[in-house]
Amino acid sequence: MKSKKSQGDGKNAASSNGFQRQKFQTLVEPLIYLAPFFLGVIIFTLFPIVNVFFISFREGYRMLTKEFTQYGLGNYQAIIQDRYFLSSLKNTAIYVFTVVPISTAISIFFAIFLNKKLKLSSLYQTAFFLPMVTSTVAVGLAWKWMYNYDYGVFNFFLGLFNISPINWLNDPSYGLLVLIIYGIWSYLPFTIILVLSGLQNINPLYTTAAKIDGASRFKIFSRITLPLLAPTIGLVLIVNMISASKVFTELFPLFSGKPGAAYNLYTVVYYIYELFYVKWRLGHASAAAIILFLIVLVFTMVQMLMQRKWKHY
Repeated sequence: MKSKKSQGDGKNAASSNGFQRQKFQTLVEPLIYLAPFFLGVIIFTLFPIVNVFFISFREGYRMLTKEFTQYGLGNYQAIIQDRYFLSSLKNTAIYVFTVVPISTAISIFFAIFLNKKLKLSSLYQTAFFLPMVTSTVAVGLAWKWMYNYDYGVFNFFLGLFNISPINWLNDPSYGLLVLIIYGIWSYLPFTIILVLSGLQNINPLYTTAAKIDGASRFKIFSRITLPLLAPTIGLVLIVNMISASKVFTELFPLFSGKPGAAYNLYTVVYYIYELFYVKWRLGHASAAAIILFLIVLVFTMVQMLMQRKWKHY
């Protein structure tokens, strides 16, 4: 009897150990696979953010020696009083609140067009999505050629209507308009893809039933398509607003690395770039980066709260 009992206890202990081992593998094995990802996030994302946050409070910080005078708000006070920083905030705000709504509206129109079954639809989709796989610098140089005063495409079309050519790149009054036009075009491919995916997720039975009831195209769009597309539009607005607030690569090739013809087209990211890489004022650059982060965070949270009211289903 004792031998049978001991054998039973041994089997129970073995099964318990096997269950614990399996439970351990179930918990640890996914962490092992995710470890490289988490390590990359910590090294290349979390650590730089935390480091920039602390540097923004170090007055007189020197990167090579890691020396600084004291902790304080001196860096924030200095950039808030800098007219170039205030100008960069203004230019960035105008760019964001112009480019994002216009590009979204145009993308909805083209996405509806591409969602229809048309001849050569694959060719149209390739033409619209091609800028996404093209180098931003190369595209910027192409736009710089189109804006050329003597032989640019824009002035050529203006000449067809007997309008005098415009010195797009050298006239400071047109600098922000040049950047906005290019920005609207550059955001179309990604926005069209997102809106098109949202349209394809809408059940076609809704529109079919509305057509049977005699609803017009405008009513179908305004009362069926647009409400069901609201979550996608909300995502597009948030993503594009965050991206547009970091405008830099569009500005750099157009004006040969300068912030406009008369240095009047500073954006926040260009301002940070100049402080960091040109003037080596790391504390001021970090403070400007933190301010930009907080502004974008606030606007993103406000958008998310507003978009909760968009859902009608």
